[in-house]
Amino acid sequence: MPPLPKLHRFRPRLLDDLRGYSRPRALADIGAGVTVGVVALPLAMAFAIASGLKPEQGLFTAIIAGLLISALGGSSVQIGGPAGAFIVIVYGIVERYGLANLLICTAMAGVLLFLMGLFRLGGLVRYVPLPIVIGFTNGIAVLIALSQVKDLFGLSTPKLPADFFTQINMLAAHAGTLQGSALGIGLASLALVVFWPKTYAMPTAPATGWQKLKRAAAHVPGTVIALVVCTLLALLLKLPVETIGSRFGSIPQTLPSFALPDFSWATVKLLLFPTLTIALLGAIESLLCARVADNMTELPRHDPNQELMAQGVANFVVPFFGGIPATGTIARTVTNVRAGASSPVAGIVHALTLLAVVLLAAPLALHIPLAALAGILLFVAWNMGEWREFARLRKFSLPYRVILLGTFFLTVVFDLTVAVEVGLVLACVFFIVRMSDLFSVQPLAADQAAALPAGLQVFELFGPLFFGAVGKLEALQHQMASGTHTLVLDLHRLISLDTSGLDALEQLLRVLRRRGVRVMLARVNEQPLSLMQRAGFVDHLGADNLVPSVAAAAASLSARRVD
Repeated sequence: MPPLPKLHRFRPRLLDDLRGYSRPRALADIGAGVTVGVVALPLAMAFAIASGLKPEQGLFTAIIAGLLISALGGSSVQIGGPAGAFIVIVYGIVERYGLANLLICTAMAGVLLFLMGLFRLGGLVRYVPLPIVIGFTNGIAVLIALSQVKDLFGLSTPKLPADFFTQINMLAAHAGTLQGSALGIGLASLALVVFWPKTYAMPTAPATGWQKLKRAAAHVPGTVIALVVCTLLALLLKLPVETIGSRFGSIPQTLPSFALPDFSWATVKLLLFPTLTIALLGAIESLLCARVADNMTELPRHDPNQELMAQGVANFVVPFFGGIPATGTIARTVTNVRAGASSPVAGIVHALTLLAVVLLAAPLALHIPLAALAGILLFVAWNMGEWREFARLRKFSLPYRVILLGTFFLTVVFDLTVAVEVGLVLACVFFIVRMSDLFSVQPLAADQAAALPAGLQVFELFGPLFFGAVGKLEALQHQMASGTHTLVLDLHRLISLDTSGLDALEQLLRVLRRRGVRVMLARVNEQPLSLMQRAGFVDHLGADNLVPSVAAAAASLSARRVD
């Protein structure tokens, strides 16, 4: 019985980071956590609304999942919560299956994520090809931007469907309902988010009170400035724009109570693909985010398996409180690093900051214009995309371009699951083609072949002999010179052999023996030889036909003739 795989030990990074934890580090973490909490406030609400849900669901997710991911995760600085990448996925699941089934999908995805970490599969996410990641990320960014057109322009439309082309048709059909005040608020919000960071370049030693005030204001995130300014404009000018309160009503000032969603095995079978989509996207997003954070700090690198287990716990727990899928978030993690965080304490403080805002200031959120949130999400969508990769496509190979563009268009037109599946299939096909090109069968150089006994022919095998390259070996029998009675295959440069390649060797041996041709193998490397021995091919070939060199094969042939 084969040994069971070794499981990953559950050990949160927080336990290691608290060793020797000092007061200066605590103060830095608290400051960073409060800063990130302020940044997360509008994003959590915006992501939930864009997903077709209530704003408080985004806030509850940011609080509960953010706390669990920081407390149990494998990164010192990663911030977890609702993410822009999930908007399209969540919207589609709610549209097709309903909110209750979204909660079930999220909980099941949490179980999958935990098992991925437990069985040490965190490193496998790195094997997802880069063009697939860029393709679906850009596709999701386009869909997020499209989903905000309705609120940005203040269009009076029914609830938008999940289908890309149907959304475009519906938006175009209701273009005449454009509301100028909503568009003005949305563009003002977008402009503030884009240009507010330009104010960060302030004098280090401000001289006047005005300069001190400007420097203090410059530390406030642009998203918060956009929400405050646009909300005040809408209130003071009494603009007829839709707000959080007018669409969703009041935001609860308490955390939701624990509740079990309706569950049945018949439903679980229908939710398999949505569950896999949430788990896959959550794993990719969280580990990519953690790698970005690693490159920005001198702290110990993240533990991908522990991070996946923490993501699993968070996604399993939040649905029981009405929450939505959560993962690592790049924008908030980068803010956390730049604010001076050094341990998961900052992430815990971020969650507590959001909790305090919900408990104390939830009624103020009712006046936030939805157009202002749309402007913020347009900025998020723009930052998500790797748009320069489209301009650089001509510099890369055809397979790279096909995979990236194919994944992008499939994400936009169909969904992420189809895009990743097709992208991985294309990547595998192109990889097989490329690897098969590396394998070749070549006759011995003419000057070396001239020194061999008559009737002895040598072919050298180069590269990997696997299922994608067996056709080249099958053609070898037609390349042999007439009068050949002994064939030597020099395998010194055969770097690997799979069972399909071994089967092709057996077929070649069988065909040539029927023709009266002796087959010998020279200089067989360790991996091919091991497979040949385990499969019984060496016994079939005959031990005397396995030689250490071509010269030994020629000497063996000459000795047999003398005898």
